[in-house]
Amino acid sequence: MAATLALGLASVPAVQAAPKLTGEERLAKMLEGRVAGEPVSCISLYQTTDTTVIDGTAIVYKVGSTYYVNRPSNAKSLRDDDVMLVKLHSSQLCSVDIVETRDRSTMMYNGFVGLDKFVPYRKVKH
Repeated sequence: MAATLALGLASVPAVQAAPKLTGEERLAKMLEGRVAGEPVSCISLYQTTDTTVIDGTAIVYKVGSTYYVNRPSNAKSLRDDDVMLVKLHSSQLCSVDIVETRDRSTMMYNGFVGLDKFVPYRKVKH
């Protein structure tokens, strides 16, 4: 009976997991159909409707239909499951700001990243 079971399992097709995208691949997919504009030093945090952390690569802020990509210093420490904290000195998030990262489950300090300029990506108009 053990031989039959082993044979039965061998005939089951192997399920292949989809390959995990690298941070750069995930960012490229997110920005498909968009073109980069001139980098800006600050964005309005209050107009930001969504924030996406791309593991080890970038933070993407959505303002209206524009995606602002920030590639901070120490980006390799970015994890999409971390909580980001920033102390604001105005209503804008700027390239001189520091973002602290914390573990989502324990809220323990994980590190920080220093923001850089924000590159706007807008949809290509046909």
